[in-house]
Amino acid sequence: MSNLPGLFVLGEANFSDHGANRLGASALMQGLADGYFVLPSTIATYLANVKPAQRPSADHASFKEAEENVRGITRRLLAAKGKRTPDSFHKALGNLMWDHCGMARNRAGLERAIQAIGALRHEYWDNLNVAGEETEWNQSLEKAGRVADFLELGELMCRDALHREESCGGHFREEFQYTPADPEAKQGLVNPGDVKRRDDLFAYVAAWEYTGEAKAPALNKEPLVYEEVKMSTRSYK
Repeated sequence: MSNLPGLFVLGEANFSDHGANRLGASALMQGLADGYFVLPSTIATYLANVKPAQRPSADHASFKEAEENVRGITRRLLAAKGKRTPDSFHKALGNLMWDHCGMARNRAGLERAIQAIGALRHEYWDNLNVAGEETEWNQSLEKAGRVADFLELGELMCRDALHREESCGGHFREEFQYTPADPEAKQGLVNPGDVKRRDDLFAYVAAWEYTGEAKAPALNKEPLVYEEVKMSTRSYK
């Protein structure tokens, strides 16, 4: 938990598994461990120990709005009597992300992924088939809600990767890496194939803002300011 009660930090940012310096370890492992195992127990334990006096009132208009929104999505998921399961869409999305938004990505692949994920999201609400009912313990319905979120997040990840026209760390755009002909490589400052940073243009966190369903997200830039260290190219050779 962060210094704000009830606000939890997961993934690489929590430093719990690797210490303050995570270099060389597995970011994927951290995300999987937190998402699958740590998060469910953490949130459940926190909520179970919140004293009644500390709990927000369920009568607040925001609570009722959020509850009705969830019920609306649930009804929509169950109303679609298509032919594909949530797992089918999940696998299709995973293949698109693996092929086009993995460790190495390029403009053409990212543009194809954004178009394909958009089409997959559209089909999801028309051709989905969720077994079971709303009032019973329904793991298929739970998975369907998560996959709907994954589709939205996957498309946003591709948009962010397309926007960031540089290479930085192990995740790089194939168009931005040093070649043997580059002066820096000839001088021995970098190796051919090293990532080509563009700190003059991309030294910021891209914080994307939700603007509504079927609308493009808005980009907010949060500058990265370092006072004690200098950003530099990380060589993997």
